[in-house]
Amino acid sequence: MTEPRKLLQGSTGDWEVVVGLEVHAQVASKSKLFSGASAEYGAGPNENVSLVDAAMPGMLPVINRFCVEQAIRTGLGLNAKINTWSRFDRKNYFYPDLPQGYQISQYKDPIVGEGEIEVELDGGETITVGIERLHLEQDAGKSIHDLAPNESYVDLNRSGVALMEIVSKPDMRSAEEGAAYFSKVRTIVRYLGTCDGNMEEGSMRADVNVSVRRPGEPFGTRTETKNVNSIRFTRQVIDYEARRQIEILENGGTIDQETRLFDPKTGETRTMRSKEDAHDYRYFPDPDLLPLTFAQEWVDEIKASLPELPDQKKHRFMDEYGLSAYDALVLAADKEKAAYFEEVAGGRDGKLAANWVTGELFGALNKAGKDVDASPVSASQLGSLIDLIKDGTISGKIAKDVFALIFEGEEDGDPADIVEKRGLKQVTDTGAIEAIVDEIIAANPKQVEQVKEKPKTMGWFVGQVMKASGGKANPQAVNEILKKKLGVE
Repeated sequence: MTEPRKLLQGSTGDWEVVVGLEVHAQVASKSKLFSGASAEYGAGPNENVSLVDAAMPGMLPVINRFCVEQAIRTGLGLNAKINTWSRFDRKNYFYPDLPQGYQISQYKDPIVGEGEIEVELDGGETITVGIERLHLEQDAGKSIHDLAPNESYVDLNRSGVALMEIVSKPDMRSAEEGAAYFSKVRTIVRYLGTCDGNMEEGSMRADVNVSVRRPGEPFGTRTETKNVNSIRFTRQVIDYEARRQIEILENGGTIDQETRLFDPKTGETRTMRSKEDAHDYRYFPDPDLLPLTFAQEWVDEIKASLPELPDQKKHRFMDEYGLSAYDALVLAADKEKAAYFEEVAGGRDGKLAANWVTGELFGALNKAGKDVDASPVSASQLGSLIDLIKDGTISGKIAKDVFALIFEGEEDGDPADIVEKRGLKQVTDTGAIEAIVDEIIAANPKQVEQVKEKPKTMGWFVGQVMKASGGKANPQAVNEILKKKLGVE
């Protein structure tokens, strides 16, 4: 028996947390799954509602071919089996924002079967998480309860919007792993263009299943926390639920199989309702829809059109640019960031480009609350700045100053022109540098004696020379001249 990856310490011993996620990803499409109504976000209440979405008598659903293609693309991106025969079922439940009284979904015969993805954790460890299935289904509408004290309103704009439900296997063993898996799925669908991953707009959310058990024992009773719409909240849900369940079990209680809701203000979950089983929904094949069938040739065509995915890009960055696994992962995790880096690194030192992109650029963007596609410093400008460092025109410190000038909007255009205009070119004239060094040595006899005893203190002289030159002196030349003058090996 293999040792559990992660364990939580309770008052009576060790516990293993078991996590599975059901990720609901809205299909990136202009129209809904079974009607021609717009799927665009942000319209006024009930503006994007067809007669099919409103369940008017006699209205029949018609499958959206593009949504099927998007589901196949996603399945391929998850390294999963594509089923060329699948079927839609009716999932029966009653709620005001579900006008049909049922949801068209897939139950026993989904469009995508088993797969697996690699998930990278913060410490550099990689785990494999199995995919149980991906099925297509229509979304419900939205009930709004806070517009009037005694009334609820229903907005059917989301009714019929295409969703992919990506169900993982219970392969995760900690909050960190659950959050990392959710993040990786989001990255994959964004790369594929099958979902925009915008959690704030509700186009991606997760139902988080958590149970605990003693190491080596069978799975415990799980709870399902619905509609978690951020990676950070996913981590909090798993942490809270695991601790809550351990406390109940250690006090002699039992875990109820139930559906719960997460309160971001308190960081706690609360009971919503007892958890339904499949028979509660009375699934049966939708009589208005034929089984969904397509040729393997179509799947092969879609596979041939797939973009380079995050794992492939990560390994290419390591091979092609000599990046560390961590830097390659950071850059490949976002499609726009990866494209920016590649433009900067084209024909240049890949490691230096990565250092500037992940360090100076990402730091400034995070501080300013901007995404890379809104960066005030373009990839071509950053590339030019690196060229100026490499050819000795400016030092790294001056490059950072020029970067800040462009980022803050004080300068624009080619960095070489900015350097020329502001007189920031690096001083490489050894005679000029030597004159500054002589002046500083003459003015600081005590420090000269100290360097002879402690050679490492020569850094103080380097700093003084750079300061006196306005940061323009070539650091390598400064070090060489100081070593010679101070007799430091």
